[in-house]
Amino acid sequence: MRTLVLGRTPARVTEVLATLRGDGFDAEGVSTDEEARKLLGAEEFGVLIIGGGVEPDSRAALKEFAAEHGVRRVIDGALTAPFDAYVRRAFEPLIRETASTG
Repeated sequence: MRTLVLGRTPARVTEVLATLRGDGFDAEGVSTDEEARKLLGAEEFGVLIIGGGVEPDSRAALKEFAAEHGVRRVIDGALTAPFDAYVRRAFEPLIRETASTG
């Protein structure tokens, strides 16, 4: 199941992607709403992770857009260090759960 990660800090997006990909997940990452919309509209993603730095208005609009484009789960995240441990504890179980119910 493909996962899209949206975060305002590119370095953090890169760290999340490194952990997810290293653990066998198919994931892409972007830092702008426009990039997220483009990917969600053109490709199939089952999960969208929205980082804590994404503004409330953007977050709400992206959740609606994601639902319209077949995203099955939106995860609200706010990374805490160490980032790899947070990703494994907070994101990966939800991605697995979503994949197993499909």
